[in-house]
Amino acid sequence: MHWRQPRLDAPDVLQHVMARGIERRKIFLDDKDRASFLERLALTLILEETQIQCYAWALIPNHFHILLRTGSTPLSKAMRRLMTGYAVTFTKRHKRSGHLFQNRYKSVVCEEDSYLLELIRYIHLNPLRAKLVQDLKELDKYPWTGHSTILGRCKNALVHALPSQSNRCNEGTPSANTVNPAVAPVEGTGVKKEKPLAEKTIEDVLLHFGETKRVARRRYRNFVKKGIAQGTREDLQGGGLVRSAGGNKAGLLGRQKEEREKGDARILGSDEFVNDTLIKAGEEWEKRQGDKITLPDLVEKVAFHQDLNTENIFSASRKKAISEARALVCHFAIHDFNYSVSEVARYLAISRVNAARCADREKKALDMYGDLKDIVQ
Repeated sequence: MHWRQPRLDAPDVLQHVMARGIERRKIFLDDKDRASFLERLALTLILEETQIQCYAWALIPNHFHILLRTGSTPLSKAMRRLMTGYAVTFTKRHKRSGHLFQNRYKSVVCEEDSYLLELIRYIHLNPLRAKLVQDLKELDKYPWTGHSTILGRCKNALVHALPSQSNRCNEGTPSANTVNPAVAPVEGTGVKKEKPLAEKTIEDVLLHFGETKRVARRRYRNFVKKGIAQGTREDLQGGGLVRSAGGNKAGLLGRQKEEREKGDARILGSDEFVNDTLIKAGEEWEKRQGDKITLPDLVEKVAFHQDLNTENIFSASRKKAISEARALVCHFAIHDFNYSVSEVARYLAISRVNAARCADREKKALDMYGDLKDIVQ
């Protein structure tokens, strides 16, 4: 059975976030849509209070990519605000109905030392791979990806994406010594304003390439240029060890079986990083082995242990013994095997709310079922 794993939402980790339009339909029909999305991105995610940093972004007609470092605000909460708000605006503006995005967003936690710069390059080359621009020279001035911002050819959309301000590119490249208005002295005080987090993030990226903006931008552009020939890189799309090895399983043959198998579609990095990330997110590897038991097997084991028929658990009966057994199924499926609440609800033919309540309610009574917990593992 296929199930959807919960997202990893730990603070202070690098995450590659993607979302597509439903049935691969366009989510950006024109520049006004793109500007609206960037405005919402700036106003809902990249704020001083959230401390979420955005290192790269690219808007493609039917999807988007964002590379973020999570902050104090849970990413799921910030993304829900961003996507819901944009969908409402898009729907009203284009007089349409129905869902805009295909399911929820996808996010991959990435090992920073190995993948930060690679992912910045990969994401910023998306418009070129999608043939939205013809070459690197055109990409340098393309306003709907962060590449032009790093080069200083366009205003930083995550600072300037406000209704009253233009998102268009500047004519030519500003000099390395151009004063950023965001850090200009406050009139009459001589005190400099604090730089917005979005500006600091761009500076962080450039520091990987040089001490001065002029040198760093030139080296960064050369780095991006070298990535053009690499095309679509599956090894940058998550999946634990195999993906991190560029899809080459041969390089993993010397490892023990349990080490070769430790991979996670939600994580891009080494085996040590995979384990550290799961621990940081409050998970344990053993709890995530959903293939240990299927939902039908889980129902059968709980029913047998509680001296019931499996049909009883699927019934609408509210008898205490049956309700308790149903709650146990919900608890183990959701908390121990990481089935989603929706999957469990559909399988048991109950509402999603009831499935969640059952799972949480049964937490309190687990001491009574220690032997059952051993059986279902």
